[in-house]
Amino acid sequence: MNILYEEDGSFKVGSVMTDSTTSLQVESLSGKRSKIKAANVMLHFTQALGEFLPQAEPLLADIDVEFLWECCPPDEFGFEQIAADYFGHTPSALEAAAVLLRLHGAPIYFHKKGKGRYRAAPPEVLKAALAGAEKKRQQLALQARYTEQLIAFELPAEFSAQLTHLLYQPDRNTLEVKALEAACAATHLSSAHLLHRCGALPSTADFHLGKFLFEQFPKGVDFPPVTLSAWDELPLATATAFSIDDASTTEIDDAFSWEKLDNGHYRIGVHIAAPALGLTRDSDGDKIAATRLSTVYMPGQKITMLPDSVVQAFTLEADRVCPALSMYLEVDAETLLITAHSSRVERIHIAANLRHDTLEPLFNEETLAAGKLDYAYATELTWLWAFAQKLEALRGKAGENQNQLDYNFHIDNDFVTISTRRRGSPIDKVVAELMILVNSTWGKQLDEHGFPGIYRTQNNGKVKMSTVAAPHQGLGVAQYMWSSSPLRRYVDLVNQRQIIAMLKDAEPIYPKNDTGLYAVLRDFEVTYGVYNDFQRGMERYWCLRWLQQEKDALSPTLSHEVGEGVNELVITATVIRENLVRVSNIPLVFRAHGLPEQPVGTRVRLAVGEIDLIDVDMKTRFVEALVDTVVAAVQEEDLVEAESNTDAVVTTEEVAC
Repeated sequence: MNILYEEDGSFKVGSVMTDSTTSLQVESLSGKRSKIKAANVMLHFTQALGEFLPQAEPLLADIDVEFLWECCPPDEFGFEQIAADYFGHTPSALEAAAVLLRLHGAPIYFHKKGKGRYRAAPPEVLKAALAGAEKKRQQLALQARYTEQLIAFELPAEFSAQLTHLLYQPDRNTLEVKALEAACAATHLSSAHLLHRCGALPSTADFHLGKFLFEQFPKGVDFPPVTLSAWDELPLATATAFSIDDASTTEIDDAFSWEKLDNGHYRIGVHIAAPALGLTRDSDGDKIAATRLSTVYMPGQKITMLPDSVVQAFTLEADRVCPALSMYLEVDAETLLITAHSSRVERIHIAANLRHDTLEPLFNEETLAAGKLDYAYATELTWLWAFAQKLEALRGKAGENQNQLDYNFHIDNDFVTISTRRRGSPIDKVVAELMILVNSTWGKQLDEHGFPGIYRTQNNGKVKMSTVAAPHQGLGVAQYMWSSSPLRRYVDLVNQRQIIAMLKDAEPIYPKNDTGLYAVLRDFEVTYGVYNDFQRGMERYWCLRWLQQEKDALSPTLSHEVGEGVNELVITATVIRENLVRVSNIPLVFRAHGLPEQPVGTRVRLAVGEIDLIDVDMKTRFVEALVDTVVAAVQEEDLVEAESNTDAVVTTEEVAC
């Protein structure tokens, strides 16, 4: 005897081997034997085991579900009962099986109540369920269309308004994301790569910037209107000052003055923009700055910490009289030692904004050695250069960083130019040494007056921020704080408030154990790290763009390998460790997979392969090791870049920005 039985929510057939009151042992078509409960048996039949269900399928296909639903009583019923009503006679085993399978396969119409027992869905419930099923059918059809278009690298029109969320915050419950994931699986591409192939990312640079903005500036980068607080009339300085900045700098924080005194000494003035005067604690402008915490830098553009109206009110722009926090240093003309210093809040006339690109060809080690003084502020700069060298020597850091390079990026319509500047040039040293001096001196004064501040400390190579004054070993000073860039860093603005309060003999704006000061330290350290990571990431991106330009153009300024009639761009790099290398002439550190083991410092030649501007990576092929060249020194910051640990070394940014 054969039976139709239910098991695990589906129907199966089997031959009865043994039959007890409550259970049966059956054998399936495959020969597998199993024990089932008698209550699970739906039908007994005499047809051949393998023919029963195939013979029931034509009958099943002919049963109209809606008509079957109309035939059902309002109360619970058994499948054999409704089979008799539907066919108008006692149903055969095949007919009963067909009705059972139809009832079971239409859960919208028939609600299961037990083994072989069902109840017809009420009309209002059925109507709602059918509407839901139709909606789901349409959604699945739409999803299938999306997937088909994406696989063909065609962007569905509906995706245009949702690209930001699809790229940076996909909701896996939406049709668009489900379709995108299915297309990614079919094409073996990531969502960003696939959307790029579909033309959704006309600029890979905007893709990376967009991700950063989505995460860090979800409300956008525009500023609300800001009203500055009023401040007391300030005395006018007798000196005039000049600034030294990069050509793209708009937030000019610092300027310098130089005067000869009647006693034969010189007076050096370091003048810092004073936005703390107009941005009092907890004002609307302060809340904006406290939210942004720093200007965000990247090649080709920046996102300022303060609105342009505030920047323009305090930036040390040429031909203006600007409020400033000034430190004056009286320096012995013979020994170049500081004999006295004082600080004040004042107004000072900014006579000029000197720019690196035009100043450096005139003011450099070669022109200094030749005694060339045929440019504006030559006397002042020459004297400041000598004074800066003295300050550096007093810190015990003379001659450091002489062989290291800084890199400048210029972006013009997505065409990138990368230039180098040797670190420790006269321009850098003048600015850096004077910034170290004022930041360490004001930090010392705050500590002596019992005013809390936010300090930068370094011990055993680890830089951290603290509200307690402590040595900065990398700079060779007893204490060091950031206070010279208040237009660009919130910590500097906070410290400037404390310095101004100290100079006025007022109460500190942030008293001891002020929770607000600790919150600034915590938030700034986290946010500044995120901003720096983004800047390094974008510099890496533009380095790859530069290599792509060279690869596309096969520039004659670089060497090329020819193999099988195809030119290859070949670059020179220095092994930092294992397969980690630093590319010559651009600030790019990457892992050259497949690089044979080489001693640290070895220069190697690598053929550039595929460049991925979305994952910001590239493939290279080892060409040769330059064994006849002098082994290059590995800069510690290369390891820092590779490990994303900016606190391991002291950079120009640490002191001069």
